[in-house]
Amino acid sequence: MSQALSKLFVHIVYHIKTTSVKIRYEDKKDLYAYIGSIIKNHECIPIIINGTENHIHILCVMSKNISLAKLVEVIKSHSSKWIKTINPYYNKFAWQGGYGGFSVSSSLHDKTKNYIKNQEEHHKKTTFQQEYRIFLNEYGIEFDEGYVWRD
Repeated sequence: MSQALSKLFVHIVYHIKTTSVKIRYEDKKDLYAYIGSIIKNHECIPIIINGTENHIHILCVMSKNISLAKLVEVIKSHSSKWIKTINPYYNKFAWQGGYGGFSVSSSLHDKTKNYIKNQEEHHKKTTFQQEYRIFLNEYGIEFDEGYVWRD
């Protein structure tokens, strides 16, 4: 084959550190736009970015030229540095070290997109920890309860 072609939908989830300040509602739109530009700059395609005051969900198409680990590292490091520049409130802002990355089939693309779009409503009934456990269990990912929640 003379050409490398792929279309991999990935749902990325990560949380702020427990010692971090929360993401303010009025800053979410700019934060998500900034994260979208980071994703685009790494040849990936952002589809939807949303979350709550303490965590974020990203649905994107991965580029064949970057690993998921590298993409998340770049997103988190650049967005953390950027958010600290918009207001002194964010001086102690930080993302947790880990993340969840989940493959999404084309048939579940719209369902996943709607799920991410409705994060505020969803988290009126479900905590982040409950949500994350569901993802890990649905994908058959073994995890250590004591370790997965550490900063």
